[in-house]
Amino acid sequence: MTARHDIFLTVNGCEHHLSVEPRRLLCDVIREDLGLTGTHVSCELGVCGICSVLMDGKPVSSCLMFAVQADGACIETVESLNRSEGLHPLQQAFHDHHGLQCGFCTPGFLVTLLGLLREKPNASNEEIEDALDGVLCRCTGYQNIRTAARAARDAMNTETTRETG
Repeated sequence: MTARHDIFLTVNGCEHHLSVEPRRLLCDVIREDLGLTGTHVSCELGVCGICSVLMDGKPVSSCLMFAVQADGACIETVESLNRSEGLHPLQQAFHDHHGLQCGFCTPGFLVTLLGLLREKPNASNEEIEDALDGVLCRCTGYQNIRTAARAARDAMNTETTRETG
């Protein structure tokens, strides 16, 4: 019998106490144990960025982390963007500017940009480009994704101004 470790995760604001094998990947716990299938798994080498989640506010490749390494952490997946009142500005920008094709890589882009734009609400175009470089898309040229990212930055700043003003 394989030893198990008890861990505590806060995922998208919900607390979870789990018992996991030490070798269990964070992406597998998120997808299989918590049922949050928006986090996609592709390369399993940490180079494509598709499995990105935010851990304590920073993007990480969930395919490279054991779940036990995330014990006590706050994790955000693409599902954290869900709103009852409509699409999150990131989602809306990707929709409006055709920033996706098959959609497989889209959660990685959205989560990565969410982390960047929270940390740097006025991220420069170069900072956005640098963040986007960490996520690979196999079916589109990145122009619409770049346009969507810049539009999301602007929309999130407008939304923040409305909320605080």
